Amino acid sequence: MFFTGTAIGPCSHSSGMIPAMFSKGRFSKRTDWALNPNRLTEALRELHAAGTEVLDLTVSNPARAGIVYDSETILNSLRNRGAMDYDPQPKGLLSARKLVADYYQKDHLCTVDPESIVLTTSTSEGYSYVLRLLCNSGDQILVPKPSYPLFEFLADLQDVKLVPYQLIYDHGWQIDFHSLAQGINERTRAVVVVHPNNPTGSFVRPPERAELNQFCFDHDLSLIVDEVFLDYAHDHARRDTLVSNQEVLTFTLSGLSKISGLPQMKLAWLATTGPSDKVIAAIERLEIIADTYLSVNAPIQLALPVLLEQRKSIQSQLLERVRDNLQELDRQLAQQKICTKLNVKGGWYVVLRVPAVQSDEDLAIKILREAFVSIHPGHFYDFPADGYLVASLITQPGDFREGMVRTLDILNR
Repeated sequence: MFFTGTAIGPCSHSSGMIPAMFSKGRFSKRTDWALNPNRLTEALRELHAAGTEVLDLTVSNPARAGIVYDSETILNSLRNRGAMDYDPQPKGLLSARKLVADYYQKDHLCTVDPESIVLTTSTSEGYSYVLRLLCNSGDQILVPKPSYPLFEFLADLQDVKLVPYQLIYDHGWQIDFHSLAQGINERTRAVVVVHPNNPTGSFVRPPERAELNQFCFDHDLSLIVDEVFLDYAHDHARRDTLVSNQEVLTFTLSGLSKISGLPQMKLAWLATTGPSDKVIAAIERLEIIADTYLSVNAPIQLALPVLLEQRKSIQSQLLERVRDNLQELDRQLAQQKICTKLNVKGGWYVVLRVPAVQSDEDLAIKILREAFVSIHPGHFYDFPADGYLVASLITQPGDFREGMVRTLDILNR
């Protein structure tokens, strides 16, 4: 990208050359990522450029998934005269934090002190706050594998190193505590768990929670818990939130993006629980970190009563979508033997086991080019080996049905 028509950029230099300030050596090492698109992205761009219609089985944005929103009520909630006042509260407006605490009380029968809640613009920002709180440069965090690839970028930006521990599959997903123990050293500061995990859809079971708490207590580690999909248990049964965790210092993240299906509204939170002395010390520091940025805007905080209320309609629609697509998937899988579905308990995704006769990326590209279906390869989520595909369960039913027909046709040739 070039800056043109401004005081900096090629247009201000007669040679037309990029100024030295843009040279690679001027950027921090933490941003030294591979910036070229991967082969799957390039193939998808080529098809779009050619005008080819592609069925998307990677949908992650509920706002573009055919869900019915009460648009008028949502938009009217942003018209609040109180938003004309500026009341900078580092942890967020108390009225908004009380609403988050009320959500946990009503939906999860869990009492949380509003003073232990910090509002953020996203769970990503919440992660950055916690990593800044816990880690010095070069410290390490234990993270599950497979899981969401965003962790790598968040860690890079905070100068933190990630050490993976394995989730293993045996008629269901479970934490491999042996690999967790192998990953620890003197620079380990915390363990990340995703409850339920993305994309495996596996919840942290009560015995695992107890073992995690003991592990963190024994090694003086904090627990970082991502619960953005907690409300999406496929059996509709309430799952315990780790906001109730008192055994070790625990940071639990969630937000409107998944709870109310409103990623565009940019409001999330970070709840700190555990031993009272550690919680007090953590909150004091988090408040200063949050005060440095003051990132959450007033209109969204004031609209929170309405935006949280939307979850009652949105979650039921999304869970019905997930259920219908899983039923359709089971119907199609029953007609063949090459591809199987791994056990999934919650969330918006499903993992498919396929023959590992080529790399997952090659397979996804083959499906894209021959069937015009976009589906995620397992390596995108750091699966330990080839032979996995990941599909979104919030895809519109017609697209999901046809997309799976085409995908299974390729796999069964």
